[in-house]
Amino acid sequence: MPIKTLLITPPFTQLNTPYPATAYLTGFLNSQGLFNHQCDLSIELFNKVFTKDVITLVFKETEIYERIEYSRVWEQRLHYIEKVDFAIAYLRDQNEATASQLLAKGFLPKSHRSNKLSKSYSELNRIDQAKHLATLFIEELGDFITANVDEFFAFTRYAEQIASSASSFDEIDEYLNYETNIIEDQLINLLAIQLNDYQPDLIGFTIPFPGNLFSALRCAQFIKLNYPKIKVVFGGGYCNTELRGISDPRIFKYVDFITLDDGEGPLLKIINHLSGEADLSTLERTFILDKGRVEFQNHLPNTLFHHADLPTPSYNGLKLHSYLSFLDVINPMHRLWTDGRWNKMTISHGCYWKQCSFCDVSLDYIGNYQVTTGIDLANKIEELIAETDTRGFHFVDEAAPPKVLKALAEELIRRKLNITWWTNIRFEKTFTPALCKLLAQSGCIAVTGGLEVASDRLLAKMKKGVDIAQVAQVTQSFAQNNIMVHAYLMYGFPTQTDQETIDSLEVVRQLFENKCIQSAFWHQFTATAHSPIGINPASFGIKITGPKFDGFAHNDLWHEDPEGCDHVKYTAGLNLALHNYLNGVGFDIELQEWFDFEVKVTSLEPSLIRDVLI
Repeated sequence: MPIKTLLITPPFTQLNTPYPATAYLTGFLNSQGLFNHQCDLSIELFNKVFTKDVITLVFKETEIYERIEYSRVWEQRLHYIEKVDFAIAYLRDQNEATASQLLAKGFLPKSHRSNKLSKSYSELNRIDQAKHLATLFIEELGDFITANVDEFFAFTRYAEQIASSASSFDEIDEYLNYETNIIEDQLINLLAIQLNDYQPDLIGFTIPFPGNLFSALRCAQFIKLNYPKIKVVFGGGYCNTELRGISDPRIFKYVDFITLDDGEGPLLKIINHLSGEADLSTLERTFILDKGRVEFQNHLPNTLFHHADLPTPSYNGLKLHSYLSFLDVINPMHRLWTDGRWNKMTISHGCYWKQCSFCDVSLDYIGNYQVTTGIDLANKIEELIAETDTRGFHFVDEAAPPKVLKALAEELIRRKLNITWWTNIRFEKTFTPALCKLLAQSGCIAVTGGLEVASDRLLAKMKKGVDIAQVAQVTQSFAQNNIMVHAYLMYGFPTQTDQETIDSLEVVRQLFENKCIQSAFWHQFTATAHSPIGINPASFGIKITGPKFDGFAHNDLWHEDPEGCDHVKYTAGLNLALHNYLNGVGFDIELQEWFDFEVKVTSLEPSLIRDVLI
């Protein structure tokens, strides 16, 4: 009997575009002639929560509390209830007439976010001004929900705080035994509609991040209680990195299978097993519960599907017109993550560099590098345009290889295939002015890449393969061809000193000032179990102090850095400085002014970046 598979993205991921995991698997299952359907419960739940009816329930629920957070929202609750449907509709489908209404004085209530418009707001066109106000309006309601109704609620994650570094299943299991709240009730109602409409035999949840785990478990809990014959499988980035050593059987009250790494082979084997074509011993890279013990089934050799042989992802079945364009950060580059819908694809599988010491290079999603041709990619792009009627593409590579990007750009130009695209790269010297010009001609509007610590000593220590001068020259080549650049920044790398932290900020300041980069984001370094640092911490001058593995997740590690500075104290100042640079101001302010404690004077020349530019 044919197995019917339902693939689900649980809350919460991106709100402006579908997370691509189910689309990849849908395209694959279609190519195998297997029955399947996909659903994005993330966007469906968000659209359900932010309606007049549910926001009314939120405020009624809040009435039972003596102390209400965000009192200005509470005092204007009738106004928020009245306008929530209007604001969401605008974020879904902007137009000039509706923008005029939103911009009318007093049309939207104002509270803690919308009372603090940035100086850049006045530079926006009317469509974007209305989009920004509607975004702030919805964010104010979101803050109210988190503070008063559901502490786990967030726009792009759910209960992330109990899933991150969850070495034990204890806390998650405890929360699963609590009654569901208003938000979770809406989630379960939406899931029940999918189950009744589609009647699947197998449900696959993709769990890319810690902020997807708990909502997936809530769904699985409901399924096991009310539809015990349906089998449940978990897979995705969180499983691939954090659950590789799972031994606690309690999660198997809710799931039947947990798969690792690329999902095509394991999912195909599970379907074959459920259809009666194969026994359990044929499963690949899959955890199961057998006689009360967690067992890892991995029949060898694995069934491998090379990146070049995989079919085009398919978004068929997703409600593409239900996604929302948010404008929370006005910076033009930064807004790409929340504004507009993008078809997501990968140029290549894995990373062609795979040497960075902080990265999970030992895992398949990094270490297993595979490529395809520019012709193949262009063919898939044409198929996706025909299916989605969308010409915006986000290539979600670990690091898109320059050679393949060049081949794709030439093919797009040859076919006169007009698209807009952006991707993640390494800032390596292969990106010459000529190549950047070619990429721009093919539709490239932005790139993201890791500058990390912005210190030549530490860049060499982390085996990044670039230095500051090279990054400056490459980013200038992109910027001169009207390609925006976002830099991923890191502080707190092992042995990083106070002086290096301030010098890194100075490099970032100069890169912004010289218009080499247009956007950036600071991450504090975390050692991970599957990185060279996590595997051999002593060689990087640190000591791993925990957490103790207790049978569930194992990824983020605690560490001591006796040679480094007190990294945490720099967080607020680094972010404050960056916030100003993102808005094009503050370049002439002394670095000391961003911090509330005395810091080192930068040892770098103020012309450091200008002197190395081509």
